[in-house]
Amino acid sequence: MGSKTAENDSEGGGNAPPSSTKANATGGEPRGAHWSRDGDGTLGEGDADDDADGANGPGIDTSLNSQTVSSTNMKKKRKRSKKKSSVLKQSSPPRVPLADLFPDRQYPHGESQPYECVVENTARTTAEEVRHQSRHHIEDETILNDYRKAAEIHRQVRRWTQETARPGQTLTDIAVGIEDGVRALLDNAGLETGQGLLSGMGFPTGLSLNNCVAHYTPNPGQKDVVLDSSDVMKVDFGVHINGWIVDSAFTMSFDPTYDNLLAAVKDATNTGIKNAGVDVRISDVSAAIQEAMESYEVDINGRTFPVKAVRNISGHNIEQYRIHAGKSIPFVKNNDNTKMELGEIFAIETFGTTGRGYLFDGPGVYGYGKDPSAPKKITSHLASAKSLYQKINENFGSLVFCRRYLERLGVERYLAGMNSLVSSGHVELYQPLMDIKGSYSAQFEHTILLRESGKEVISRGDDY
Repeated sequence: MGSKTAENDSEGGGNAPPSSTKANATGGEPRGAHWSRDGDGTLGEGDADDDADGANGPGIDTSLNSQTVSSTNMKKKRKRSKKKSSVLKQSSPPRVPLADLFPDRQYPHGESQPYECVVENTARTTAEEVRHQSRHHIEDETILNDYRKAAEIHRQVRRWTQETARPGQTLTDIAVGIEDGVRALLDNAGLETGQGLLSGMGFPTGLSLNNCVAHYTPNPGQKDVVLDSSDVMKVDFGVHINGWIVDSAFTMSFDPTYDNLLAAVKDATNTGIKNAGVDVRISDVSAAIQEAMESYEVDINGRTFPVKAVRNISGHNIEQYRIHAGKSIPFVKNNDNTKMELGEIFAIETFGTTGRGYLFDGPGVYGYGKDPSAPKKITSHLASAKSLYQKINENFGSLVFCRRYLERLGVERYLAGMNSLVSSGHVELYQPLMDIKGSYSAQFEHTILLRESGKEVISRGDDY
């Protein structure tokens, strides 16, 4: 989930975020079959018992010719039937809880990468060491295993999404399918008070099309949007366990016209991951991302467009129950000498576009997030605001949520109360983020842990 920056927030127009751009359809064959990956948690034992029963049965006359006895026994032998191995696989749609696929409760590790050498003297200061001690939880085996479980759930659900999301489906059906899959694999429906704080969606499922670069999710009261074969769709969703969020995103298109756009953004994200590390300056990571991204161009309907790095949205660090925790990683060169530190968790993501590369707020609402520093209780002249605030605390805390999630919990007539909470600053409102009409954009993202032993790209899969 991209972290919006303040630059050029007010620029733009009134383009509706869900609009599909159909003028550039080329009739290409649907893509996505090549995105399949291993990660369904297939278990089971393939050993079969091939032992033969070679003992003589009772009552056989041992005075008979040995050859006859042997021949008789061979005729009477029965081959013991091979035991069928009990292989449990993920269903489609994914509904088998991950704990059932991994009975030992040990989940796959993410991709391990060594840190690049840092030439300059960047020894951590005393203050940095103190901050590291407060982040030593990422070496805790219980927390690590929960994080890896969330990552495996993300891999399995996104694999199903890549295999099944196709033109003709509504974005609501796609979003609900993703969210139902995540909750089923967590074995937590999240409908009882407090369950959503134990595990669930890290933030609302983002399904942003074309020039809507980020932060669009289908919500009640909006016109249903149908996915078109000419659309480029960013799929961004998070999975959390005890507030530790795996934030990972990918892009789908159904026309090879946009292959270079997707390749540019994937390359830029992997470049950012490669350059990230302990004591690395954020400005260095940003410069490497921009260089990789803007080395690509894409041909659309006979016109060549350079792929531009989006300037006013960024990657970010993650803390418990906080998807945007304060540090930002822009996709363009900058003078930020802030360093990444040991024990930190980052969402390394990039967005590329054929448009201007400056985003503006689109119409509608993506979601809401309670200010982490907001008090537990508030005073308000609106009873609906106070009851809604209590509901938010009990079910989401500081996790970002959307209207669909409120209505799923049975909350009704909440808009006046929500507007009051936003006006008072207790809750932040997130809007869709747009580039100019007619442009196309892509996103890829992974969550990385800066551990003592190296970087763990915890959400890495065979697909990206």
